[in-house]
Amino acid sequence: MAAEHQINAGFIPLFDSAVLVAAREIGFAAREGVDLTLSRETSWANIRDRIAIGHFDLAHMLGPMPIACNLGLTPLASDTIVPFSLGLGGNCVTVSNTLWTGMATHGALPDLDPARAGKALGALIRERANAGREPMRFAVVHPHSGHNYELRYWLAACGIDPSREIEIVIVPPPFMADALAAGRIDGYCVGEPWNSASVVAGTGHIATVKAAIWKTSPEKVVGVRKAWAEKHPEALSALLRALHHAARWCQDPANRGELAALMAQPSFLGVSPALLMPILTGHLALGGVAELSVEDFFLPFGKAANFPWKSHALWFYTQMVRWGQVKHSAAHMALARDTYRPDLYRAALKPLGVALPGANAKVEGALTAATPVGSAGASLVLGPDGFFDGRIFDPDRIDDYLAIRDWATPTG
Repeated sequence: MAAEHQINAGFIPLFDSAVLVAAREIGFAAREGVDLTLSRETSWANIRDRIAIGHFDLAHMLGPMPIACNLGLTPLASDTIVPFSLGLGGNCVTVSNTLWTGMATHGALPDLDPARAGKALGALIRERANAGREPMRFAVVHPHSGHNYELRYWLAACGIDPSREIEIVIVPPPFMADALAAGRIDGYCVGEPWNSASVVAGTGHIATVKAAIWKTSPEKVVGVRKAWAEKHPEALSALLRALHHAARWCQDPANRGELAALMAQPSFLGVSPALLMPILTGHLALGGVAELSVEDFFLPFGKAANFPWKSHALWFYTQMVRWGQVKHSAAHMALARDTYRPDLYRAALKPLGVALPGANAKVEGALTAATPVGSAGASLVLGPDGFFDGRIFDPDRIDDYLAIRDWATPTG
């Protein structure tokens, strides 16, 4: 029998596309009457452009990218909405062995502590500047990415000006490890498995992780062409149900071996299944003989990992303002907030009786421990969700947040 809904979707070879991949390959999409076609792309710019011109109905996207599209910050701007998040966390900051050795002489330890690593990096940056050496070059995957914003947030909180004291360049995720090995960059922020790839190759060291900079923080989403969503509401709801079931399957430890084997295939990531175990288990080889387990390193499900929080959208917006990508205004803030669509998530999943948050936004960074919260349907636990510098982001006090000038905090 022919599927009721035909959907074309794009993805980048990163592990956090797993929920989309599992929805198709494990059969969750088909069970919801969806024929889901997946197309692999190399760069986020390609994903953005193919959504804009209608090649894709939806795609695995960077959390801030749909907001940037709606704010007209992209060459081919198109109205894009976010009805589903593909997980929390999953990124690392990886540096060259040479850079790590220099950081270690200034006190860095293989413990992933953002404050300690940042303090050491800052001391090394100043030492190099005093010696008249060129600034270090770090890579991120796209200007409108969680990677860019979390790297800048981390550096600034540690007293490093990311706009003046280092150079930030754009490199597609699959090329990061090769760029580091070739000496073209000194470090990078990317999702897995492209951090572990450098560690396994013996060319890089993981200095810190997203899950330490901002615990249980947003990363990739499903970005949907708004015109398509409005024309095909039943198809979108069916897909969201399929993605929910796929995310639950991906989170189950019993499925780790099967999921690693699936994502390792040449049509998806094209790597060894063993290279995918760090993101599945949270147990990371950092470089050399150092290893560490990270709580909630990557969550494809649980702790409302799939809910499109408007507070996540607004935090991304504040970073766009902070780093000069867009001017702050009530209209721009409203566009950013309305990009994320928890109403569509609720409408699709309410019949399943799953845990649905009682609010559409929350104060970010306020939970120091896993905390039961108000919800409809099943019970829900959120957090911890703290920023490493102890700051709080209140989506009802955007102006106050943007008024902060001294972001550096004591890191000793």
